[in-house]
Amino acid sequence: MAKEGQIAGLDGMVGALKRAGQKGPPPVHLWNPPYCGEIDMRIAADGTWFYQKTPIGRAALVKLFASVLKREGDRYFLVTPVEKCGITVDEAPFLAVELDVAQPAAAAAPPAGRLLRFRTNVDDWVTAGHDHPLRFEPEVDTGGLKPFLHVRRDLWAKVTRALFYDLVELGEERDVDGARMFGVASGEAFFAMAPADSIAGLRD
Repeated sequence: MAKEGQIAGLDGMVGALKRAGQKGPPPVHLWNPPYCGEIDMRIAADGTWFYQKTPIGRAALVKLFASVLKREGDRYFLVTPVEKCGITVDEAPFLAVELDVAQPAAAAAPPAGRLLRFRTNVDDWVTAGHDHPLRFEPEVDTGGLKPFLHVRRDLWAKVTRALFYDLVELGEERDVDGARMFGVASGEAFFAMAPADSIAGLRD
């Protein structure tokens, strides 16, 4: 738990952010305040934010906290100019909940130039590419894959199952380091999911 007097709950943290008076995305990478302990806040695997075990129902408040989320190693913090508070993240801090496929111009040879744009559950739009890669982790329980999208500063969004199926439908085979791989392209980047000979399992 946070040290007494250092954390005044949600209102105190919101006040500190408002006093910072920043326009645009907060410069979290420039803030290096003292660590004030853990706060009873958790981001569940389904993207729901909880404070003191109660869901935070105000979308604007969730977006505000999401904007000052910071990761250091395997730990997550909410950071203001004056304090850094540890929180719990069950799997990933964000969810990718919508996919927009921008097709290339007619003169281009598909899929060259196609861009995959994702909307997160806090309404950030992220275009998959070299700066925002997709990664696919084995799902031990099911033998399938769990897809994730890099949002910013080592913060990732888990791609929903429905969007994962869309990615599989958009997938193709390419040679990667001498191996035939199945994956999906966005712009000039190609993100391998699995060996090509296992794509039948992905499409089941």
